[in-house]
Amino acid sequence: MRYRITDLQKSERPRERLAKQGAESLSDAELLAILIRTGIQGENAVQIGSRLLNTFDGLHGLRRAGYEEVRQQKGIGPAKAAQIKAAMELASRLNSLDTGERYTIHSPKDAADYVIPNMYNLEKEELWVVILDTRNRVIKLEKLYRGSVNSSQVRVAELFSDAIKLNAAAIIVVHNHPSGDPTPSTEDISLTRSIVDAGSILDIEVLDHLIIGGKDHVSLKERGLGFG
Repeated sequence: MRYRITDLQKSERPRERLAKQGAESLSDAELLAILIRTGIQGENAVQIGSRLLNTFDGLHGLRRAGYEEVRQQKGIGPAKAAQIKAAMELASRLNSLDTGERYTIHSPKDAADYVIPNMYNLEKEELWVVILDTRNRVIKLEKLYRGSVNSSQVRVAELFSDAIKLNAAAIIVVHNHPSGDPTPSTEDISLTRSIVDAGSILDIEVLDHLIIGGKDHVSLKERGLGFG
């Protein structure tokens, strides 16, 4: 079994392919291989990258994994673990940067596309608030609750706290169902109704309440649930 990158044909080596075809042409395992650089007996760097993705259930799982968890994987060690975690953190910070070209939301799908990459694989229920300006551009993504999300535990006023400070025009509430089923519950609908009523009083429009289940989503606004 080949276990060195140099055992691959030049046209198949990740660094050479990146230089000729661009980073977007590489698979996740190949991009990791560039960070890992060297393989071990029986596995080249691409194969180690693939094993890491399988072990941690993809890039989101690898990003959430601690340094020690990554370091202890066969063929990784302290230096490679540090490189991988540093790359993950840079990607996370880049994703949250306000570059002056703010993400604009025109539809429930736009909102879902904005949050799903960082929400679809969460192991616990979380509630986030997307804060928008008058042109529906994202001002801030606020992560408020982690754990059970229901009307008895969520303080509705807290959902609007940053929106008020930022003089926002609207918000979109998003929470996930770790089960993968985005079907709204009776509690979800009741919470939505409370949030919409509060927004009306505060003159901050609640554009939608999305439920994310895996890579699927449900818009309560589209279904007319909790919106008068």
